[in-house]
Amino acid sequence: MYILKWIKYNLTFKQAAGTSRGVLHTKSTYFLKIWDDSTPEIVGLGECNLFAGLSSDDKPDYELVLNKVCKNVNFYVQNLDALKEWPSIRFGLEMALIDNQQGGNRLLFSTDFTNGSAGIPINGLIWMGEKRFMKNQIQEKLEQGFRCLKLKIGAIDFSDELELIRMVREEFSSDILELRVDANGAFEPAEALEKLKKLAVFQIHSIEQPIRQGQQSEMKQLCSQSPIPIALDEELIGVKDSGEKEHLLNEIRPQYLILKPALLGGFSASQEWIGLAEKQDIPWWITSALESNIGLNAIAQWTYSLQSKMYQGLGTGQLYSNNVKSPLLIEKARLFYNPQSEWDFANLNFE
Repeated sequence: MYILKWIKYNLTFKQAAGTSRGVLHTKSTYFLKIWDDSTPEIVGLGECNLFAGLSSDDKPDYELVLNKVCKNVNFYVQNLDALKEWPSIRFGLEMALIDNQQGGNRLLFSTDFTNGSAGIPINGLIWMGEKRFMKNQIQEKLEQGFRCLKLKIGAIDFSDELELIRMVREEFSSDILELRVDANGAFEPAEALEKLKKLAVFQIHSIEQPIRQGQQSEMKQLCSQSPIPIALDEELIGVKDSGEKEHLLNEIRPQYLILKPALLGGFSASQEWIGLAEKQDIPWWITSALESNIGLNAIAQWTYSLQSKMYQGLGTGQLYSNNVKSPLLIEKARLFYNPQSEWDFANLNFE
């Protein structure tokens, strides 16, 4: 019989993280601990990464549902889809179960990544802020060897954002540096196409979610007219049934998909999106959603197992001052797992 416990944990950003939805200083997450009472020494850990204001399960009774899952854990381990309306909890339980079944050592997928011989190419993330702050971030990432940058845009003056991108392009051509931008739905539909045309001058690889999700006809039109490939991100959140997923892709016809397992319901739910995307020849990549290192570790291991050749969005593990210490590290713009390093769970108290 399985036993499950949860705790809430507040992560603190080393510096304010700005997006078009606001500035983040802290972020709450939930950790799960699962074990079989016949082998209590084997403990699996999972993370229910509730993203306030973005997760479709950001609801007042979230912790009541966690209590219900703990009370009826042996039902839910056999029926993960019963948590379809609670994607972050579903993913947390899926993650914890895999960890437990693989021996409880945070080694969910055995690959060259987990043995330390291979890394995952990742993008460097540039947060919104004052122009000088963003410029400093860009310079720092370039000095660290990143050859793919993702810039959050939509919060400061658009002309300043164009100037920053121009500055980068003057020094690094698109053959040397891939530039992605993420608007987080900041553009109004009426102005979006003109803004995309201005961005296109700088050979932008792609733009994530230029307009707010839920405007399918407007997004469809943008995808057909935009000079920059459009990647759907928030648009996928809350779309749970296979038929709905297929309809959305058929209707909008995006150029890329961005998959965040915590927001979509976990590995199996994300795998379903991948299958549908590949049927339509839509490329995709994986992105973390400000998880702690527990969630990031699981996502990174799964991502490597997919053998994607694209840059992944998995460089968020260094954002927090009180993150869980892990074997994850970034070297030469790649995410690695160092099997010689140890985890430190001293800050996690499940009692």
